[in-house]
Amino acid sequence: MKNLWILPVFIVITLISCKNTENQSVTDDSETSSSQVAYAVYGEEFRREKDLDSREMSREYSKLQTGDTLEVQFTGTVESVCKNKGCWMTLDLPEEEEDVMVKFKDYGFFVPKDIENREVVLSGKAYIEEVSVEEQRHYAEDQGKTQEEIDAITEPKKTLSFLADGVLIKE
Repeated sequence: MKNLWILPVFIVITLISCKNTENQSVTDDSETSSSQVAYAVYGEEFRREKDLDSREMSREYSKLQTGDTLEVQFTGTVESVCKNKGCWMTLDLPEEEEDVMVKFKDYGFFVPKDIENREVVLSGKAYIEEVSVEEQRHYAEDQGKTQEEIDAITEPKKTLSFLADGVLIKE
């Protein structure tokens, strides 16, 4: 009976030590000294260091071969997002015919489903992979494409990919 105070203290300490990294907010004042830009954080928080813009990232992808990886941070505009969970997104690269397919490390976090045309900063690994017909069809279905468009996918294709461990979404 004398040690009953230990249980509430343990519960309070446990609750305090658990932190939600899903939607923290950080500011970045690197753009100008007088204005700060706020970002929502998804996944691991990271410090912005030499992030590439989408044109620079396009040039980096052109140097990669299937199987190569490049640890990088880059800024881009969201083209589309998984409408089921927010478990993937695509980013537009102006100098490439295709968008970058972004997935999230260990399926450990998701992004909001309504962030098309928003600026994001990614931290993680860029790579090129071959995507199977089944996986392409799954993504087309997630995007809400018609059955005719889905059935037209008949061959695997090489895809610009990115495995993000952290995402900053400009607020």
